[in-house]
Amino acid sequence: MKKAYPEDELLDQFIDHLRVERGLATNTILAYNHDLVDFFDFLRRRGVSPIQISQHDLLSFLGEKRTHLSPRSLARNLVSIRMFYRFLVSEGRIAVNPARLMAIPKLYRHLPDVLSRDEAETLLLQPDTTTMAGKRDRAILELLYATGLRVTELIGLRMTNINLEAGYIRTMGKGAKERIIPMGTKAIDSLKEYLGNSRPSLLKRGEFPPVFLNSRGRPMTRQGLWKIIRNYALKAGIVRTVTPHTLRHSFATHLLEGGADLRSVQIMLGHADISTTQIYTHVARERLKEIHEKYHPRP
Repeated sequence: MKKAYPEDELLDQFIDHLRVERGLATNTILAYNHDLVDFFDFLRRRGVSPIQISQHDLLSFLGEKRTHLSPRSLARNLVSIRMFYRFLVSEGRIAVNPARLMAIPKLYRHLPDVLSRDEAETLLLQPDTTTMAGKRDRAILELLYATGLRVTELIGLRMTNINLEAGYIRTMGKGAKERIIPMGTKAIDSLKEYLGNSRPSLLKRGEFPPVFLNSRGRPMTRQGLWKIIRNYALKAGIVRTVTPHTLRHSFATHLLEGGADLRSVQIMLGHADISTTQIYTHVARERLKEIHEKYHPRP
């Protein structure tokens, strides 16, 4: 039987706080839990209680991790530790956060890959809409590009999440946060075509599965969706890797290029922090710079 340590109870309380009060996504909670279990193991080897650590202990831990962790993973470790001690302060378990002065290093953020408007248009025209699968695939591509949905959000859509008359969808994103996203006319038309002339043939009697089904009448999988988009990208002559998230990136970037405000894009993407959305402003600037250099007579 695994030995119980006093700090394990603190960790359980912190994880419950993240899940119940903060409403964080499961993967985020698992990452915090993993980082803190690792941190506690380090402290046990030194014979130090998490309640009584010093900044020297923190620096020793980070110094040990720096030898085999990437800068991004190291920064995430520090975020986990800072949040844990902030929680302990709020609960009155300690008076001062020992990690409060530990600065999180600024990391280089890779700009997301996006499609040009012409590439997006070409990709959306690839499905053969004379077939049931083609009608479904056109609806999938149009909806991803029109709404910026994540993969899990799209494959989890139910009929009750779609309002074709009002032109919006309702989805549950990360942290169980609901949001409503408008759809364009082309996405609505493609959905109507699929729902009216393709999905009924795929639907198995007596079942109430998600909106998008595979050829066996079962819910679409992440792998199946990735394969569909990859194949259409190749047909469209796009040689680089295109994933469902590429369409999400393109959705956000093209909105900002068209003049949409950052706050509106943040809401539609379901980002908790606007700083996450700001990466797309960098993408838009980079694309404008490329256009200027390509077409201005004096670049």
